[in-house]
Amino acid sequence: MTLVETGTRALLGAVFGPTAEGATSYASRLLHLLRPDMLVLWDKGFDGNDFLASVTATRAQFPGRLRSNRHTPVLTCLADGSYLSVIAAEKVRVIDANITVTCADGTVFTGSYRLVTTLTDAGRYPAAVLVGLYHQRWEHESAYYALRHTIMNGRVLRSGDPAGVEQDMWALFTLYQALRTMMVEAAESLPGTDPDRCCFTIALKTARDQVVQAAAVITDPADAGRVGLIGHRILARLLPPRRQRVSTRKVKSPMSRYSTAMTTAGPIPAAPSPVSASASSNLANHTPNSPPSPATTGTPPTPTAATGSLASSRKTPPASGAPATSPPTSATSPWRPCTDSSPDGPRVASSTNWARASTPPQHGPQQALHDLRKR
Repeated sequence: MTLVETGTRALLGAVFGPTAEGATSYASRLLHLLRPDMLVLWDKGFDGNDFLASVTATRAQFPGRLRSNRHTPVLTCLADGSYLSVIAAEKVRVIDANITVTCADGTVFTGSYRLVTTLTDAGRYPAAVLVGLYHQRWEHESAYYALRHTIMNGRVLRSGDPAGVEQDMWALFTLYQALRTMMVEAAESLPGTDPDRCCFTIALKTARDQVVQAAAVITDPADAGRVGLIGHRILARLLPPRRQRVSTRKVKSPMSRYSTAMTTAGPIPAAPSPVSASASSNLANHTPNSPPSPATTGTPPTPTAATGSLASSRKTPPASGAPATSPPTSATSPWRPCTDSSPDGPRVASSTNWARASTPPQHGPQQALHDLRKR
């Protein structure tokens, strides 16, 4: 579980452990990092009264997502379609938003979000603005992509014991944070440059080349400047401004032997039209209090940046726990598939299905069994 800046995608904090512990429990260990000038975004996996009260106690502001089946009392209806409510004795504002995305090819996606926020002043923080801001939570997914795919490149952690996994994880986080620091420094050296335009892959490959070739590691500050070789290569190949993208969520069962059919469209390469977000004023599904309480919105402190983002536990990096049952793998010596020539044809065992393939099914008393572990 990580707390990530949405603007720079830098790590503010991380915690990991056995999967027996839930996502909300791990996220609670990161709450001491929150500050009153932060705006925290989280998805509906963290919908809980205790968690909401704990975040509120840090004095950080937030828009978070509620589950669609949660019933919240309506205290005061506001002009933008949102309403004031109370959750866990905390005064909050609830926004029922209808989302419509029209892509360049005419494809239309619709959905509904129920958001809860401590920004109760509808005049200063309109519902449509908060719904658009909540979309920035997906910056967290880009951070995980860099950790799991760009750096690891399909490999798994080297260690097979909890202590070793913990060491590997902190080394991975340290490398990631160092590269993000260089990227932010490069963006800040060129005023007006959005950190989104800095390419993580360029930063990683340049750092690797410096380590392998031992070239341009120590440079003259007058020549290289503050950003160094990594920063110069990043600025020389800035990405174009980020286009709006949309992708429907697909869930694949990790326990299934078969691929899940992709029945919905994938990421749309063409830029979609501006997202239309409106707060629904239909309060028929809510139970208003009688009589309603007067509107006492107050003026919350203005957050300086959208800095916090909590992602779901299914996106966390590999956790340390019980030793893995599959053969150990590493970056330099990956586990290679093994085959045999059984009467029924060759069977292949890889690192993902090793435990299952190592015990062949019984075909009959007269058929020889081939133990893949011995081979």
